[in-house]
Amino acid sequence: MALPVIIDTDPGQDDAFAILLALAVPELDVLGLTTVAGNMGLEQTTDNARRIVELAGLPETPVHAGSARPLIRKPRPVPEIHGETGIDGWDWAEARFPPAKTHAVDFIIETILAHPQKVQMICLGPQTNLALAIRRAPEILQNMAGISFMGGGFFEGGNMTPAAEYNILVDPEAVRIVLSSAGEAGVPVTAVPLDCTHACAAPLGWSTTLRETGTEVMQACAGMMEFFEQYGNKKYGTKTRPLHDAVAIAATIWPDLFPGKLCPVDVECAGELTTGMTVVDWLRQTGRPDNCLWLNGCHDAAEVYARMAAALATLPGNVPA
Repeated sequence: MALPVIIDTDPGQDDAFAILLALAVPELDVLGLTTVAGNMGLEQTTDNARRIVELAGLPETPVHAGSARPLIRKPRPVPEIHGETGIDGWDWAEARFPPAKTHAVDFIIETILAHPQKVQMICLGPQTNLALAIRRAPEILQNMAGISFMGGGFFEGGNMTPAAEYNILVDPEAVRIVLSSAGEAGVPVTAVPLDCTHACAAPLGWSTTLRETGTEVMQACAGMMEFFEQYGNKKYGTKTRPLHDAVAIAATIWPDLFPGKLCPVDVECAGELTTGMTVVDWLRQTGRPDNCLWLNGCHDAAEVYARMAAALATLPGNVPA
């Protein structure tokens, strides 16, 4: 039986790949998308999410707009990475359908409490929506299969500061709420940090492989991949980049490909140089209880992207309104 999931997202090219992958595979039942300000402002991330589900040929997938800013900090969009729209690299059609009227936080609470199976939350951006949902209705934790998130870095450090990865840096207070609340409630949490995603870069020329498949979905993916790699390759001096958020979905559906270890994890919220740092007690030196499965590698990156491409190729693509 497919795992019911809510995907909290701030698209982002790699978010787009993640959403498309989640919609394509039989292992996941995507109950809806919730959007948050992150890579771009909330209006743009919500519009992007609508365009993505419509590109996939699944316009019935609900999209719920959520938090327009972090809990206590200012928004921190990054158009220098993702372009003016956040999903540059493809000539996107306008979204034909509006987002749902229910606020993302309300949707998360109502859906988790009402769903007969336990729901997995997959967070691909700042965790503001989930933190607010937990604060408002902590009982949702008892009806959750788990929480997984793309974010953080310990062995790899950060990608926005020497210590902090983007998704955590934008709203570290939210992540601390999620980690502490889930730990107290016994909800399994899996982190897919830079330690994992940097070990799972796409094969050289993967965008060409996508384009050769010929479907509209694959053409869009090829264009987004080429755009997304420009910034990262220049910054890191690499020839190919990982699709961070898509790797987070891959780790959910193909966990055999991703090693890790349960350990205590917390977030620094007030450091002079380390705000947003994910502090991972890998050697269990603090005496704190384990609260997070911290993934720190990938056994076979080529296999991940081969499976991803095969799944994306099955999407029906745009359908008439």
